[in-house]
Amino acid sequence: MDPRPYGPFAYTPINRRPRIVWPNGARVALWVIPNIEFHALDEKTPDGTGKIPDVAAWSRFDYGNRIGVFRIMDVLAKYGIRGTVALNADVCDQHPEIIRACQDLDWEFMGHCETNTKWLGLAPSEAEGRRIVLDTVSRIERATGRKPKGWLGAGLDEDWHSLDHFVEAGLIYVADWVNDDQPYVMDAGGSNGSNDANGRQGRLVSIPYTLELNDRPVFRRNLHTPEAFAAMIKRQFDVLYREGAESGRVMAIALHPNLIGVPFRIAALDEALAYVCRHEGVWLATGSEIVEHYLAGPTF
Repeated sequence: MDPRPYGPFAYTPINRRPRIVWPNGARVALWVIPNIEFHALDEKTPDGTGKIPDVAAWSRFDYGNRIGVFRIMDVLAKYGIRGTVALNADVCDQHPEIIRACQDLDWEFMGHCETNTKWLGLAPSEAEGRRIVLDTVSRIERATGRKPKGWLGAGLDEDWHSLDHFVEAGLIYVADWVNDDQPYVMDAGGSNGSNDANGRQGRLVSIPYTLELNDRPVFRRNLHTPEAFAAMIKRQFDVLYREGAESGRVMAIALHPNLIGVPFRIAALDEALAYVCRHEGVWLATGSEIVEHYLAGPTF
């Protein structure tokens, strides 16, 4: 897309939209996003000192892939929740055991760059950004046997060309734009969709993601307690559940195995999900399920 002062979508106030009806009349579509990432020991590590190797910083991330992710799997399985994994493609090569464990649980995978050290907005050229998107999608497809349908950028980062690359890669949704509680169609390629690699017109949907119910800023930046995180999830749900009686809402919970997956925090996730899941009218969904149902609705 060309540079512009407002986002690549129409401005539509929440009170001037067609009603969204989720399956079985659910008020809230809940999707949980484990961010499963790989950080190379011979590269600078996010949240680290910048030295190489930064053993202390790198080890915290590695804990998540060795231990924490399996704690998350246990808690989500307890409530019948299938995760939608924001996956660094390098995990496919470095930790295929994690991929197989996710497949055993029938989790969904979406692209999340190659590693968290290569952000799209920092790519040196449009061609390199395109390569990152296409290679990430193809590597995940080869490793999992399923082509990803969605994308979450490392750092939620994009450049002016990213949406068009997503459509070319055959994706149908993107989670980088944290500006809504409902899905909406994006303007990729100058219309309601540009052509993908096979010449077919694509439609790209923004799905509600979150930086508020996201354990990285909650624990690392804002230094909240596990108890506070559980309370945030419950309060967020209460409001969306009430509003969802009028028109369906989406609630996202973003998790990082090295944070929520440590022993003293994991119970907070269990407590919060127990609260949410004991309500009627909650649809436990994956990203693509939410978007595909939205696109099949009367608006389209």
